[in-house]
Amino acid sequence: MRNEFKQVIGERTLYGLWLALADQYSAEVCAGAGFDFFVLDGEHSPLDLRTILHQLQAIAGYAVTPVVRPATDDPVLIKQLLDIGVENLLVPMVESGDQAKRIVASTRYPPQGFRGVGSGIARAARWGNDPDYLARANDNHCLILQVESVAGLAALEDIASVEGVDGIFLGAVDLSASMGLLGQPNHPDVIAAMDDAIARIRSSGKFAGFLSADQSMSAHFVERGAHFAAVGVDALLLSNACRALAGAFKRPGEAVATRGY
Repeated sequence: MRNEFKQVIGERTLYGLWLALADQYSAEVCAGAGFDFFVLDGEHSPLDLRTILHQLQAIAGYAVTPVVRPATDDPVLIKQLLDIGVENLLVPMVESGDQAKRIVASTRYPPQGFRGVGSGIARAARWGNDPDYLARANDNHCLILQVESVAGLAALEDIASVEGVDGIFLGAVDLSASMGLLGQPNHPDVIAAMDDAIARIRSSGKFAGFLSADQSMSAHFVERGAHFAAVGVDALLLSNACRALAGAFKRPGEAVATRGY
């Protein structure tokens, strides 16, 4: 099974949705909307290995590619994700070329890396029914590394130059915090840093990506050359729609019933 996503990314801009609701049913609801990819967010949502598996199964019949963001660059977790069939990884908080090399090695079977071999009992190899899996697995994965700090930007060329890194994803929210602008991802200084990073990533020959729920900012970064654009978050879409619907019927100034956690 060829990773078509890896073949087309960089050739045209791909548009995606961030999934933070951590549920297979909501993922399937979104799967027919027409997005090119989903990012299943295991860093800032309650997703775990089994719920990621359920989401992969729920959207498998739809024309949308899953990209999974694990909570950390832990090689054991990465191995488990690959074994359940994840082909596209987005690894957060990468800040050096050496870290990038370790992450690449964790996704490769020896001698290119140190991924443990369990294909006989892995969904990725169809439980031994895919005789070519071991031979093609190393080259079939798409590895995207997330740069989202001042330190990461300083090491951007070192990270992008690592063989096996397919793309760099920029995280404006954490970058703004790292720049001393907490909660200001649309600050002019952050935007300028993002613009510069996109140009540097493209110069390295890798594809550039980002997340923004602000449509004008998404258009801006696509215009600057980003190939991989996450343009919304399922939880925010639901939250915003709920507030708008309640606001359409509640009288101005009417108290909203609240409860504690």
